[in-house]
Amino acid sequence: MTSNKFEQSLTNGAHKQLQSLIGNWNGKTKTWFEKDVLADESPAEVTITSLFGGRFISLDYQSSLEGKPFVGKMVIGFDIPYQRFTSSWIDSFHMGTQIMLSSGESKGNGFFMNGSYGNPEYGEKLWGWRTEIQFISNDEFSLTAFNISPEGEEAKATETFYKRKT
Repeated sequence: MTSNKFEQSLTNGAHKQLQSLIGNWNGKTKTWFEKDVLADESPAEVTITSLFGGRFISLDYQSSLEGKPFVGKMVIGFDIPYQRFTSSWIDSFHMGTQIMLSSGESKGNGFFMNGSYGNPEYGEKLWGWRTEIQFISNDEFSLTAFNISPEGEEAKATETFYKRKT
Protein backbone atom coordinates (compact mmCIF):
# COMPACT_ATOMS: atom_id res chain seq x y z
CA MET A 1 0.00 0.00 0.00
CA THR A 2 1.39 3.34 -0.95
CA SER A 3 0.78 6.22 1.42
CA ASN A 4 -0.73 8.11 -1.52
CA LYS A 5 -3.65 5.65 -1.79
CA PHE A 6 -4.19 5.78 1.96
CA GLU A 7 -4.06 9.58 1.99
CA GLN A 8 -6.58 9.62 -0.86
CA SER A 9 -8.86 7.28 1.08
CA LEU A 10 -8.62 9.53 4.15
CA THR A 11 -9.48 12.55 2.01
CA ASN A 12 -12.44 11.22 0.06
CA GLY A 13 -12.74 7.45 0.38
CA ALA A 14 -13.60 4.61 2.74
CA HIS A 15 -11.22 5.74 5.48
CA LYS A 16 -12.84 9.19 5.55
CA GLN A 17 -16.22 7.46 5.89
CA LEU A 18 -14.95 5.40 8.83
CA GLN A 19 -13.37 8.44 10.49
CA SER A 20 -16.73 10.25 10.32
CA LEU A 21 -17.94 7.85 13.02
CA ILE A 22 -15.42 9.03 15.63
CA GLY A 23 -17.22 10.22 18.74
CA ASN A 24 -19.65 9.16 21.43
CA TRP A 25 -23.04 7.71 20.52
CA ASN A 26 -26.24 6.55 22.26
CA GLY A 27 -28.85 4.18 20.94
CA LYS A 28 -31.27 1.36 21.61
CA THR A 29 -30.39 -2.20 20.74
CA LYS A 30 -33.10 -4.64 19.72
CA THR A 31 -32.25 -8.34 19.97
CA TRP A 32 -33.92 -11.36 18.38
CA PHE A 33 -33.17 -15.02 19.14
CA GLU A 34 -36.01 -16.31 16.97
CA LYS A 35 -36.97 -14.94 13.57
CA ASP A 36 -39.34 -11.97 13.96
CA VAL A 37 -39.72 -12.44 17.75
CA LEU A 38 -38.24 -9.43 19.58
CA ALA A 39 -36.54 -10.70 22.76
CA ASP A 40 -35.12 -7.49 24.24
CA GLU A 41 -34.70 -3.75 23.74
CA SER A 42 -32.02 -2.01 25.82
CA PRO A 43 -30.06 1.26 25.83
CA ALA A 44 -26.61 1.11 24.24
CA GLU A 45 -23.57 3.38 24.18
CA VAL A 46 -20.56 3.27 21.86
CA THR A 47 -17.34 5.27 21.84
CA ILE A 48 -15.56 5.24 18.50
CA THR A 49 -11.89 6.20 18.28
CA SER A 50 -9.30 6.32 15.52
CA LEU A 51 -6.38 3.88 15.50
CA PHE A 52 -2.97 4.12 13.80
CA GLY A 53 -3.35 7.46 12.07
CA GLY A 54 -6.81 6.76 10.68
CA ARG A 55 -6.15 3.26 9.34
CA PHE A 56 -8.81 1.73 11.61
CA ILE A 57 -11.58 2.67 14.00
CA SER A 58 -12.34 1.02 17.33
CA LEU A 59 -15.93 0.68 18.53
CA ASP A 60 -16.09 0.14 22.30
CA TYR A 61 -19.67 -0.46 23.35
CA GLN A 62 -21.79 -1.38 26.33
CA SER A 63 -25.38 -2.45 26.63
CA SER A 64 -27.46 -5.05 28.44
CA LEU A 65 -29.61 -8.01 27.56
CA GLU A 66 -32.54 -8.87 29.80
CA GLY A 67 -30.99 -6.65 32.47
CA LYS A 68 -27.55 -8.26 32.34
CA PRO A 69 -24.76 -5.89 31.22
CA PHE A 70 -22.28 -6.76 28.47
CA VAL A 71 -19.42 -4.99 26.71
CA GLY A 72 -17.76 -5.42 23.34
CA LYS A 73 -15.15 -4.17 20.93
CA MET A 74 -15.04 -4.13 17.17
CA VAL A 75 -12.07 -2.91 15.14
CA ILE A 76 -12.98 -1.95 11.55
CA GLY A 77 -10.74 -1.01 8.66
CA PHE A 78 -10.71 -0.80 4.91
CA ASP A 79 -8.24 -3.05 3.10
CA ILE A 80 -7.05 -0.90 0.17
CA PRO A 81 -5.34 -3.67 -1.87
CA TYR A 82 -8.44 -5.93 -1.73
CA GLN A 83 -11.01 -3.07 -1.62
CA ARG A 84 -12.88 -4.66 1.31
CA PHE A 85 -14.04 -3.56 4.73
CA THR A 86 -12.64 -5.83 7.45
CA SER A 87 -13.27 -6.26 11.16
CA SER A 88 -12.52 -8.23 14.28
CA TRP A 89 -15.20 -8.52 16.95
CA ILE A 90 -15.23 -9.67 20.57
CA ASP A 91 -17.75 -9.22 23.33
CA SER A 92 -18.77 -10.62 26.69
CA PHE A 93 -22.09 -12.06 25.50
CA HIS A 94 -22.31 -13.23 21.89
CA MET A 95 -18.74 -14.35 21.18
CA GLY A 96 -17.70 -16.11 24.40
CA THR A 97 -13.93 -16.65 24.02
CA GLN A 98 -13.92 -16.44 20.21
CA ILE A 99 -12.86 -13.61 17.90
CA MET A 100 -14.95 -13.19 14.76
CA LEU A 101 -13.15 -11.98 11.66
CA SER A 102 -15.34 -10.52 8.91
CA SER A 103 -15.00 -8.79 5.57
CA GLY A 104 -17.30 -7.30 2.98
CA GLU A 105 -18.12 -4.53 0.57
CA SER A 106 -19.95 -1.25 0.20
CA LYS A 107 -23.74 -1.40 0.28
CA GLY A 108 -26.08 1.56 -0.07
CA ASN A 109 -24.94 4.35 2.26
CA GLY A 110 -22.61 2.04 4.14
CA PHE A 111 -21.11 -1.43 4.03
CA PHE A 112 -21.51 -5.01 5.20
CA MET A 113 -19.09 -7.63 6.50
CA ASN A 114 -19.62 -11.41 6.62
CA GLY A 115 -18.12 -13.69 9.26
CA SER A 116 -18.86 -17.07 10.77
CA TYR A 117 -18.98 -18.72 14.17
CA GLY A 118 -19.63 -22.09 15.70
CA ASN A 119 -18.83 -24.55 18.43
CA PRO A 120 -17.75 -28.15 17.74
CA GLU A 121 -19.69 -29.25 20.83
CA TYR A 122 -22.88 -28.42 18.88
CA GLY A 123 -21.85 -29.85 15.50
CA GLU A 124 -19.34 -29.05 12.82
CA LYS A 125 -21.51 -26.69 10.76
CA LEU A 126 -20.68 -23.01 11.03
CA TRP A 127 -23.27 -20.26 11.26
CA GLY A 128 -22.84 -17.07 9.28
CA TRP A 129 -23.04 -13.55 10.69
CA ARG A 130 -23.48 -10.41 8.59
CA THR A 131 -22.89 -6.99 10.12
CA GLU A 132 -24.23 -3.96 8.24
CA ILE A 133 -23.40 -0.34 8.98
CA GLN A 134 -25.50 2.34 7.30
CA PHE A 135 -24.76 6.07 7.48
CA ILE A 136 -28.06 7.87 7.98
CA SER A 137 -26.69 11.39 8.58
CA ASN A 138 -23.63 13.04 10.15
CA ASP A 139 -25.25 12.42 13.52
CA GLU A 140 -26.92 9.02 13.08
CA PHE A 141 -25.92 5.54 11.90
CA SER A 142 -27.29 2.04 12.24
CA LEU A 143 -25.56 -1.23 13.05
CA THR A 144 -27.60 -4.32 12.16
CA ALA A 145 -26.52 -7.94 12.40
CA PHE A 146 -28.04 -11.05 10.86
CA ASN A 147 -27.64 -14.70 11.81
CA ILE A 148 -27.31 -17.01 8.80
CA SER A 149 -28.05 -20.68 9.45
CA PRO A 150 -25.82 -23.39 7.96
CA GLU A 151 -28.65 -23.90 5.44
CA GLY A 152 -28.50 -20.22 4.41
CA GLU A 153 -31.63 -18.90 6.16
CA GLU A 154 -31.19 -15.32 7.42
CA ALA A 155 -32.77 -13.69 10.47
CA LYS A 156 -32.17 -10.32 12.06
CA ALA A 157 -30.21 -10.79 15.30
CA THR A 158 -29.55 -7.24 16.54
CA GLU A 159 -30.29 -3.71 15.39
CA THR A 160 -29.12 -0.45 16.91
CA PHE A 161 -29.79 3.08 15.69
CA TYR A 162 -27.12 5.33 17.18
CA LYS A 163 -27.32 9.11 17.58
CA ARG A 164 -24.26 11.25 18.25
CA LYS A 165 -24.07 12.63 21.80
CA THR A 166 -24.04 16.40 21.88
